[in-house]
Amino acid sequence: MRKLILLLLPLSIFAQDSWVRFQVQFDFYAPTESNFFMVSDASGDTSMFYQPTTQYEYLDTVIDVFSGDYTISLNDSYGDGWTSTNPASFRMGNTCQGPILHWDPIVGSFFQRDSTITILPCPPPGPPPACVQTVVLINLDQYPEETSWDIKDSLGNILLSGGTYPNVPDYQPQVIINCLPVGELTFTIYDIYGDGLEGSLWGGQNGSYYVVQCGDTLVNGVDPSFGQDSTHVFTSDTCVPPPPIFGCMDDDYVEYDPSATDDNGSCATLKIYGCIDSTMFNYDPLANSMENIDQCSYDLILHDLVGNGWVGTRLEIYQDDDTSIFVMTGGFNQVFTLDLYAPALVSAKLFISQQAQSTSIECGFTLIGPEGDTAISVLPPSIVPFVLYEGFTYCGNICQEKIYGCMDSTAYNYSDTANVADFCYWFPGCASPAYVEYHNDTTNGYITDFNVIDSCFNLATFGCMDSTAYNYDNTANVDNGGCLPIVLGCMESLAFNFNPLANTPDTCIALTYGCTDATMFNYDASANTDDNSCIPFVFGCTDSTAFNYNPIANADNNSCTPFILGCTDPSMLNYSPTANTEDFSCIAYIYGCMDSTALNYSPLSNTDNGSCISIVVGCMDQSAYNYSADVNLNDPVSCLYSAGCVTGDGIPYWLNDLCYAWVIDVDNYCCDNEWDEVCQLTYNYCEGSYNGSIPTRTGNYKKLTKITDILGRPSKQLYNKMLFYIYSDGTVEKRLIKR
Repeated sequence: MRKLILLLLPLSIFAQDSWVRFQVQFDFYAPTESNFFMVSDASGDTSMFYQPTTQYEYLDTVIDVFSGDYTISLNDSYGDGWTSTNPASFRMGNTCQGPILHWDPIVGSFFQRDSTITILPCPPPGPPPACVQTVVLINLDQYPEETSWDIKDSLGNILLSGGTYPNVPDYQPQVIINCLPVGELTFTIYDIYGDGLEGSLWGGQNGSYYVVQCGDTLVNGVDPSFGQDSTHVFTSDTCVPPPPIFGCMDDDYVEYDPSATDDNGSCATLKIYGCIDSTMFNYDPLANSMENIDQCSYDLILHDLVGNGWVGTRLEIYQDDDTSIFVMTGGFNQVFTLDLYAPALVSAKLFISQQAQSTSIECGFTLIGPEGDTAISVLPPSIVPFVLYEGFTYCGNICQEKIYGCMDSTAYNYSDTANVADFCYWFPGCASPAYVEYHNDTTNGYITDFNVIDSCFNLATFGCMDSTAYNYDNTANVDNGGCLPIVLGCMESLAFNFNPLANTPDTCIALTYGCTDATMFNYDASANTDDNSCIPFVFGCTDSTAFNYNPIANADNNSCTPFILGCTDPSMLNYSPTANTEDFSCIAYIYGCMDSTALNYSPLSNTDNGSCISIVVGCMDQSAYNYSADVNLNDPVSCLYSAGCVTGDGIPYWLNDLCYAWVIDVDNYCCDNEWDEVCQLTYNYCEGSYNGSIPTRTGNYKKLTKITDILGRPSKQLYNKMLFYIYSDGTVEKRLIKR
């Protein structure tokens, strides 16, 4: 595999008093054009320099620094800035200052962009939250201005988003690389028009979308017909290495296991290479390992659904430290020849550029060997850029097929291609089976049934004539077909490797009892004979202080969960979904109106049920002039009653007291304008100072002509104020009407 060198240089070696976190998203051209560095203004030392090595690389790192002033410099050798159809960004900060410098996104052209910052003293941060490097690929259709997407956490917070893309060329893939937190996440893609990414409906090409972590495709949006939106829930998790596979890791031994990751000392038998197929001509009975052909030519077939070729797209084929790079142009179904080693791992990765358009949904490739085996095959539209595809090469073995025939050039049926001697015949010949020269070939229609002079001269001695056979007979001159192969093996019946078929002694191995199952908890690598003592792995939490402690577990699977106290009843008001242990703090729902200003306010309620009734204040007396059926809180003071008469100005009188209205209108005599004894007695009755009967008014009475205050100024009838009442007969009364 090609080696990538990460240039990340915090250069200060002394104890610093602060720190800073960099989160940088580079663009497509970053490996050849971009870098950034941070220089101390006080010392001139370079505290940070970074040069990306891959397209769309995402950097998330923390370095220790001295507090003080620094200059941040972003550089682009081409002069067009960190810009492409996939926007770049630059963020730095710490927990003490928060954001220190944020360019998100980075826009505009520049060879160099500088900024001066100040870093304050800040204690070292705690361990960063776990996150996973995530690749989001959006293959747009011909309407990029309609498409957008986001990734949310379980609380609905947006962690990452993009679109719409009004200024992006049609079909341009969008690649976003970022570090997302572990846990359950939700990816949603939207289309404003409601036709998804189904560009083929309008004479164009369909789009697609993918979310990839740790080489695994978690969201596979190959179907473009999602309409308005499409939601996918996936679990973001750290890239956990697979469990160890124990075995022999030395390929010079027969016991070699190519899948093993941990050597268990099981390598015992050195390989002897040769043809181990006993049906083949060059079968080697001493060999124990097939000798394979170590190099051959493979066909790399490039597929393209549209036929416009792989414009701007790069396919890299890796084998060991060698890299074959192909930049594709032209049409579809092109074939290239690659000389590859075998048997060996071969890897492939697709890289897309800004000009690649819809390569990732229309292209694919197949790597086929000379034997017709397929090492790697990814057909459109299933290929995912930046994901490593792997397979194994095979070029065949050295075994040669047996070709039976007569190998005697003097014989009638001589074959120059035969490598295994078969019957030769001459016609006529020796007809006596007692002689070596006897021949009777009925399969080919020749029967030698009479002797020719000097045809029979060597008496036959039947036996095994194969010198490599166990029962080889060096005196035989005619093979009887009874040759037995040499079978090496231990011939001691009490040995571990006793072979009842062996006819030739070989090394014996003593019995060693134990658990021989490598998948068991008590597996014994030194044992060769199982004693039925194997104990299976029981995975679980082995921490007795944990909530989910498993007393029968013998292998911890890192699943231990601490006790979390809280209300575990989902029907309760204070239910805690994260709690796993009841603390009896649950509070029941009490529904009611919680608005203290409402008519039906319930002070004991903790959950509003929408039943609040707004207070409407007014007159609830149906006999009042201003009675309202909409009123639910009576204000008797506001009630108005008809006095039945008018003022001197002809305006009807409305009073807020029924009794006083009666005083004003007693026997149709308006006391407002004329006051007499009857008016006074009626007034006293309403005030509660008179309980007698009200006399009937007879004759003409003096009429009130004027009311003044003690200074002689005209006045209206007022309460709780000394006033002078002047009548038509010239009399004056001094009155204080209390209320």
